[in-house]
Amino acid sequence: MYAAVASSVAVRADRLWDVSTALHRDPEISYTEHRAAALLSGELEGAGFQVEHGVAGLPTAFVARAGHGGGPSVALLLEYDALPGLGHACGHNLIAAAGLGAALALRDTFDDLPGTLLAVGTPAEEGGGGKVDEVAAGVFDGVDAALMFHPGVHDWSWAPLTASAQLRVAFHGRAAHPTGNPTEGVDALAALIQFFNTLAVLGRRLPSGSHVQGIVSHGGEATNIVPDHAEGLFGLRGATTGALHELIAELRSCAEGIALATGSRAEVAQVGEIYEHFRRNDVLSGRFTRHIGRAGIELTEPAAGVWLGSSDIGNVSTRVPALHPFVAIMGSEGSDHTPEFARAAAGERARRVMLASAQALACTAADVLLTSEVREEAWSRLRESGKAEAGRVA
Repeated sequence: MYAAVASSVAVRADRLWDVSTALHRDPEISYTEHRAAALLSGELEGAGFQVEHGVAGLPTAFVARAGHGGGPSVALLLEYDALPGLGHACGHNLIAAAGLGAALALRDTFDDLPGTLLAVGTPAEEGGGGKVDEVAAGVFDGVDAALMFHPGVHDWSWAPLTASAQLRVAFHGRAAHPTGNPTEGVDALAALIQFFNTLAVLGRRLPSGSHVQGIVSHGGEATNIVPDHAEGLFGLRGATTGALHELIAELRSCAEGIALATGSRAEVAQVGEIYEHFRRNDVLSGRFTRHIGRAGIELTEPAAGVWLGSSDIGNVSTRVPALHPFVAIMGSEGSDHTPEFARAAAGERARRVMLASAQALACTAADVLLTSEVREEAWSRLRESGKAEAGRVA
């Protein structure tokens, strides 16, 4: 069976690379990935998948189904949004092509799929969180494993991804002339600056994996008017979703205290969806690691204490067993979200990694579909990690 998967990926290699490079040449940012979604869903539909467009109320999301609709179920996740100004500097063109290749290889390998196979188009990972909406819409209900890979600068069997959220913090004061009647004014910008200073102190005692980064999004209208409104946008991260919620509560308390001290009024609002932290599943990671090892790629555990951003795959991983390894397409001296990484995502090493990952994803999916022990162990690990996290919060 593994040999048949490898043969299918090899036969389709040039077409998969054509799809990857087509996405790379034509980057579309979050929620605008119309051409990418049409290209990928068209490939799947042509191979006999039943495609549902616009799932979860998202015009650029889709679910392609194959199999008899019952039994075990696996979802292969395809990301395809790009970064503003940088194109595919996170390599989502490779994620999409690898997921597509894995889905097509499984379709080729089994005349009658032993369960249900989903290829899920997940838009807006870079901003908005398509997977969050898909979770809420029930796309992953009944799924036994959600599988994807991510190109990177490390060869790691799972992704140390933090929970994240954005908050908009506004202070409302009272306008006045800074010379004519300064005592009548309440300086909202001064309150916002004090908020930044307070966060600098708070940052010294935050636990590993937690931090706050902010910008001033509005600071006033003119220098001869005491600002009556000022606001900032703040990105928060926590090693766990629980740690993130604790940090959100701390920021609210800081804002309220500063408002009280300055005579202003604070307003704190969440912007967009919360990305939950990624919950590792050693059963799935172990299977993928062994399968991709046949291509000469050796995955290891992530370096201790290292955190690599956030993703809406976290919201999936808390509900169903999930896979999200990093496979390097450039050296560890580099970084994603850079022009250099964007160029690497269309290079020869990226092609090899994409094809090897497509094969390993398909083999891992087959393990889940064919072997009840793999499914049961994966679900058991997920439940154990949930209990452990609940224990830490308690």
